[in-house]
Amino acid sequence: MMSNYQLPLQMRRLGLALLLPAALLCEIASPTQVQRASAQSSGQGQPLYLNAQVQEYNAKTQVATSRGNVQMSYPARGIQATATQAQYFTKERRIVFSGNVYILQKGGNSIKADVVTYLIDEGRFVAAPQANHQVESTYIVNDTNPDSQSAAPSPKKSRSK
Repeated sequence: MMSNYQLPLQMRRLGLALLLPAALLCEIASPTQVQRASAQSSGQGQPLYLNAQVQEYNAKTQVATSRGNVQMSYPARGIQATATQAQYFTKERRIVFSGNVYILQKGGNSIKADVVTYLIDEGRFVAAPQANHQVESTYIVNDTNPDSQSAAPSPKKSRSK
């Protein structure tokens, strides 16, 4: 059996990451391979999946960075996202997506922006656009009585006999 000191540095870092609460699990692979990482929220144990071309984890700061064709899936909350980069801050329990961010929620609500911060515990998104641009959001509104708002009541005419 090998001791930790004989293992390559990447494998030792990965071992440390696996011991940390809410750490990301990922395979050691070449930078061009797509990697899949899973983060679990400490109380509920629901997986959050990140796929990217490159993933790095800093054990000191407990920040995982995913770069290149980033795809996130959080099935427990019905959320899917794509971006150029995502940083998962395990201590703060937030994910910062950047670069052509698109977030889709179950039910059809969506956000398009340059930077979106997802606050996991609050279930809240904070979106910011590029300079001189706007954030685009689409909300699916269930209108139970569409005719009541669109049609104005017609004035009543009095009849004389």
